Amino acid sequence: MSRILRINTREKTYSFETPAEDIAGLGGRALTSKMILNEVPATSHPLSKYNKLVFAPGLLSGTAAANSGRLSVGGKSPLTGGIKESNSGGLVSQKLARLGIKALVLEDKPEDDGFSMIVIKKDSVEFLAADEYVGVCNGDMITKLWERFGKRVATASIGVAGEQRLTSASIQFADPKGHPGRAAGRGGLGAVMGSKKIKAIVVDDKGAERVALHDPEAFKAANKKWVELLTSHPVSGQGLPAFGTAVLVNVINEAGALPTKNFRTGRFEHAKDISGEVMAANIEKRGGVPSEGCHPGCVIKCSQIYNDKDNNYLTSGFEYETVWAFGSHCLIKDLDDIAMMDRLCDDFGLDTIDTGVAMGIAMEAGIIPWGDGKAAIELLKKVGTGDPMGKIIGNGAAFTGQALGIDRVPVVKRQALPAYDPRAVKAVGVTYATSTMGADHTAGYGVCQNILGVGGSIDPLKKDNNVETSKTLQIATAAIDAAGLCLFVAFPILDNPEGLQMVVDMINARYGLSLVVDDVVNLGISILKDELEFNRRAGFTPKDDQLPDMFKEEVAPHNVTWDFTNEELAEAVKF
Repeated sequence: MSRILRINTREKTYSFETPAEDIAGLGGRALTSKMILNEVPATSHPLSKYNKLVFAPGLLSGTAAANSGRLSVGGKSPLTGGIKESNSGGLVSQKLARLGIKALVLEDKPEDDGFSMIVIKKDSVEFLAADEYVGVCNGDMITKLWERFGKRVATASIGVAGEQRLTSASIQFADPKGHPGRAAGRGGLGAVMGSKKIKAIVVDDKGAERVALHDPEAFKAANKKWVELLTSHPVSGQGLPAFGTAVLVNVINEAGALPTKNFRTGRFEHAKDISGEVMAANIEKRGGVPSEGCHPGCVIKCSQIYNDKDNNYLTSGFEYETVWAFGSHCLIKDLDDIAMMDRLCDDFGLDTIDTGVAMGIAMEAGIIPWGDGKAAIELLKKVGTGDPMGKIIGNGAAFTGQALGIDRVPVVKRQALPAYDPRAVKAVGVTYATSTMGADHTAGYGVCQNILGVGGSIDPLKKDNNVETSKTLQIATAAIDAAGLCLFVAFPILDNPEGLQMVVDMINARYGLSLVVDDVVNLGISILKDELEFNRRAGFTPKDDQLPDMFKEEVAPHNVTWDFTNEELAEAVKF
C-alpha cells in the first residue's frame, strides 16, 4: 500500500502514514501541489522551517508504462515566492513507487550547520552525516554514492548552489549511466533542500516487489498501443531521438522566434553553429551517445552524451533551452563553450535557463563582453567559489538585474523566460504570463500549434485563439505531470484522439478504476485551482500575470509586439 514518508530534518526522525482521503488518489504534480497548499503557510519564507519539500512519483511511475518515470518535486519557491512543481527524469521516481512511497516529504529545519543525507531502503530509513561531501559537485557526488551504496541506487543531490541556498539552485538526479544531467531545475528548490541541510537522498529498492497491477493483461495491451503511438509520431519517434530537443534551434530561428541578445531580435546569425544537427554530428564524430533515455522505460530517448574535442565526457541531457540560454541569448556561437556551461550548471546544481538569462544580463551590464564564451565560463565558475559575483549570477536573472542596475530583465514572477520569444509565439507568451509557476514553457507548450503544426495550427503572430490554446495546454500538462509521464508524450496525444484514452486505460488497469477522459481533464483543472489558490494566499494578483514592458517593443523579423491586455490574459486562469 502506498504511504507518505515524512522526514523531520531537525529531529532526524521519520514516520510513515496512510494518505488522507483528499490526496489518496493523487500522484505527481497533483499530489505535490495539494500537499503544499494544505500544509505550507503561503506567506512563509521559502527557506524557513515552515516550507516543505515534497517528492512525488506519478500515478503510473514504477510500472512498465512507457515514459512514466518522471518525478514531481514541490514546495514554495525561493525564486518566485509562489508555488512550485519542478519535474525531472532520473531513477528516483520509479524506485520510490516500487517501495510503495507515494510521497517523500522533508519538513522542519535543522538548528545546526551540519549536512546529512537520507538513505531509503525497503525496510529502513537512515540519516547519515554528510559533512564530508560539502562542496562536492553533483557529478562527483553521484560517483561517490554509487561507490558506497552500489550502482543500483537512485540519487538526488544538491551542489554548491544549493548549499549556499541560491535562488536558482536545482536538485540533480543521476541518470541511468550515473551522470547528473537530470534536474528539478526551475524555481530554486535546491535551495529549499539546502535549507533543510540535506546534501543527498539515496533510494535503494532492492528486494521490493513489482508494482501491483489490478488488471495486468489490460495494462499490457494498453501499454503496447501506447508505445506504438509514441514511436510512430514524427516528433517523438523521429525528430527527438535523432537530434534531441536542440532540433528546435534551426526550427525556431527560421520561425523568427529565437530570442537573441536578450530578446532584441528573433533570429541569430550563428544559429546553425549551435543547432541539434551540429550537436548530433559532434556526438557521432567524438564517440558520444546520440540518443538515450533519461529514465528506464523511455522510448523517446531525446537525451544524449556530448563529448569534448578529445572524446572525453563533457555533458549529458544537453537541452534546447540550455543551448539557447547560453547561446543566442548571449550571442555565444561555440557549442563546446555552451556544453561546458551546461556541465558546470549540473555540477554546481543550477537551473540552466535562469542562469543563462542572468549571464546575458551580466553582459548587458558590461561585466563581460557579449558573445565571449570563455569569459562566461569563468564568470559561471565563480558560483563554485562563493565569490560575490558568483552569488549574484546563481540567484538568477531577476536578482542579477537588480544587483547590476539593469532594467531589461525578461522575467515573470521573477522567473526567467525560456527559449521562445513571446511576441512571435503568442500561445507560449500567454503561458509565460499566466502560469502559476512563473515564466515556464513546459506549463503550456503552445509551440505545438504555433510553430510545429502539432494538434492544429494557430497563427503565432496574432492574438486570435492563443489564450484558449494556452489554457487548454496548461490543463493537459498538469494532468500529464500528475501521471508521471514525460511532457513529450503530448506531441502524439495532440495528434491522435485515442492517445489520452490510452493513458486513461493504463491508469484504470493499474488501480482498478473506471475513469474517463473528462476525469483526466478535470484533474488538470483541479491542480491549477490548487496552485492559483496558494499564489493568491501568497499575495499574487492578476497584475502579476503579465510580461515586462520590454516586450512592448517590436521584434524582428516579423516586427510584432506583445499586445495582450490584463483582461484578455485573465481568461487563461478562469475555471
